[in-house]
Amino acid sequence: MFYSSCNQVDKSTGLIGAGSSFDYPLFSTIFSKYHDKNKVQINYQSIGSGGGVLQLTNKTIDFGASDAPLNDEQTQGMGAKVLHIPVCIGATVVSYNIPGVKDTLNLSPNVLSSIFLGKIKNWDDPEVKKDNPTITFPDLMITVVHRSDGSGTSFIFTDFLSKVNPEWKNKVGTGTSVNWPVGLGGKGNEGVSGLVKQSPGSIGYVELSYAMENKMSIARIENQYGKFISPTIAAISASAEVKLPTNAKTSITNTSSSIGYPISSFSWAIIYKEQNYKNRSKEKAQELLQLFWWVVHGGQQYNADLHYAPLPAEAIKITENILKSATYNGKVILNP
Repeated sequence: MFYSSCNQVDKSTGLIGAGSSFDYPLFSTIFSKYHDKNKVQINYQSIGSGGGVLQLTNKTIDFGASDAPLNDEQTQGMGAKVLHIPVCIGATVVSYNIPGVKDTLNLSPNVLSSIFLGKIKNWDDPEVKKDNPTITFPDLMITVVHRSDGSGTSFIFTDFLSKVNPEWKNKVGTGTSVNWPVGLGGKGNEGVSGLVKQSPGSIGYVELSYAMENKMSIARIENQYGKFISPTIAAISASAEVKLPTNAKTSITNTSSSIGYPISSFSWAIIYKEQNYKNRSKEKAQELLQLFWWVVHGGQQYNADLHYAPLPAEAIKITENILKSATYNGKVILNP
């Protein structure tokens, strides 16, 4: 499907990407697999979606990664057309540290948003107990933990809260970086995970694989049908059973699926459509496209074991067309 690179790619420098810490557990594994298979070095820096977009704007990397599709202002700031390449479907989960509570916590959208608005301040609050009638909560102040950096994980979380709570939408809104009403800030999913683990009474949001790796407690979130849903691979996959637009930019939070996990999202690699910039070689452009063709095909087999859902068939077809639209000097790079 590709023009042969004929071993001309400068594999000593390889490919450089940066951005989403949400994607890092996935990328660290699948890029290693790709290197073993193709001997192409891929350096990925987990600096947050905002940092990845900035570095791509400055053209200092080959690809960015973000859990938030670029908005109109960001798109204009890129200076040239970019492509969004779906790589996985992931879940942002709500983790908590409540001493003595062993049962899984249920959180309705109203309770969750009220906690992050600072309106519910204690775990012994009647509204929390209403969702969890079998749990005995301690009289313990709640410590909210959020991201301190520009974050696609924050975008997913605030996008969900904006859809389910008008007060949140009006006072805080959706974004990779927002003015949080309350709480402590942690850098990256790693920082939030660390603060929640070491702070009794805390609650925060992280990508699923970080919560699993750190053996953190994970809440069930109530969906539109009044069901409390755990972030299983099946529930994450169900949330993405939507019609994807041809540019692959969409939000699936607060899914209409009755069995879907409501804080799920596609995550994207972002590249320039025209690949001849800053003295890039055609071979490097080909290598970049080959990498992501493999990611959305052979690479998907690794998603589930790493706590991400694989792309559905419709998303793969749309992504193929997106990859085939990339050019070098105006000519398509891939040869279907």
